[in-house]
Amino acid sequence: MYLKKVDGPRAVRLPDGSHMTRADLPPANTRRWVASRKAAVVRAVKFGLVTLPDALRMYALSEEEFAEWQHAVETHGEAALKATALQKYRQP
Repeated sequence: MYLKKVDGPRAVRLPDGSHMTRADLPPANTRRWVASRKAAVVRAVKFGLVTLPDALRMYALSEEEFAEWQHAVETHGEAALKATALQKYRQP
């Protein structure tokens, strides 16, 4: 079995006791960003599975876009990442 060499850990343990691996991340060529994929990237960066610069490069995200995702999750939870619920969580 061949394992691709990567920098950093291959898996991390989340506070709820579950594990997150690099296989749980969305593909690098993702074009349709649903809430669960956004949340997976935010969790991966937060718990050290990937670094922020690596995530930005891998998914072609801007720092501002990622910061918005992260703020939405920290403030309102993962439901705030849904495009249909955006108006509920937007600041007036």
